[in-house]
Amino acid sequence: MQGADSDFVRRAIDDNDPLPGTRGFAGELDGRLVRDVLGRYPLFSENDDPSIWRFDPRDLDDPNPVPAGFARTQEGDERLWELPDPPTFEDEDEAISAVNAAVRASLDEISSDSLAVAFSGGVDSAVVASAFDCPLYVTGFPDSHDVEAAKTAAERMNREVQVVELTHEDIEHAVPEVARAIDRTNAMDVQIALPLYLTAERASHDGYDRLAVGQGADELFGGYEKVARADHRVEAETVRGAAHETIRTLPEQLTRDVCTLRAAGVGPVAPLLSDRVVRTSLRLPGNMLVSDDGVRKWAFRESARSFVPDEVATRDKKAVQYGSLVARELDRLARQAGYKRRMDDHVTKYVRSRLE
Repeated sequence: MQGADSDFVRRAIDDNDPLPGTRGFAGELDGRLVRDVLGRYPLFSENDDPSIWRFDPRDLDDPNPVPAGFARTQEGDERLWELPDPPTFEDEDEAISAVNAAVRASLDEISSDSLAVAFSGGVDSAVVASAFDCPLYVTGFPDSHDVEAAKTAAERMNREVQVVELTHEDIEHAVPEVARAIDRTNAMDVQIALPLYLTAERASHDGYDRLAVGQGADELFGGYEKVARADHRVEAETVRGAAHETIRTLPEQLTRDVCTLRAAGVGPVAPLLSDRVVRTSLRLPGNMLVSDDGVRKWAFRESARSFVPDEVATRDKKAVQYGSLVARELDRLARQAGYKRRMDDHVTKYVRSRLE
């Protein structure tokens, strides 16, 4: 069992407690494969034989991920937990204080030994970085948004950031490694994973075994436009419902991200995905996820003011594949290899060609 003691997981099953106080777990327990409710630890079995299982999909011939919150046996998958739907905060100050306390306690649990931080300059990674006196890394092509944002945020925080400046050769080298690590070839997943992989690869090369990331804050605290609008991209009709719907996408994303970082040689550390932070975020009503004047991640940003300068707490940032310019440059590599935009899903075709 990774992430938690076996007896602890047994109690969580017996008590039907989906958020028992961990940062996730997965593994074999009493003849079953068990994975936490948010899928923070990847777990796979052979598609035709659940008795053969691994944490890394590359170690299996036909890997099939265990669903988050489920147990898997030879008889099939059985749901163990679902995310709770607790009563919401009524007082804004109480909510901000609770978010602050949950984030601070989660950060305080983590050792800085052999730790580096993936730092994009946004509020999520800045809050994580504020807790540790360790190197900060940002990855991107020259003149990319993320590199500039990370430099200015680090300056405001009186820190230095190491820039992993990308080239097309870096992307070409990493594409097949990333695609194999995540067992996916679709363009979006590969675009997102590439900068994570290259950041982690540099940190590992520099001697760090663990990489802290800000993953989870956008999903937990209402960071997406589709949540703010509760638009056609979600089924829910309210901001809170849309946020909870987005939280349920985390297992798919975390499987990708954790496998990416491990393949690059580091162990992922995600303080904002601890059970206490998740439990607190689920209590936020819609107007504390997205304020009445449209500020996304409102409660998280307000609580972040005690960790980072106001300018950093309130800033927006682009998605990593766009802020780093990896998506643009991967598209360029695909077209240079003969996969033109008029072709259906030309970047995915390029990725698959690199695996052949």
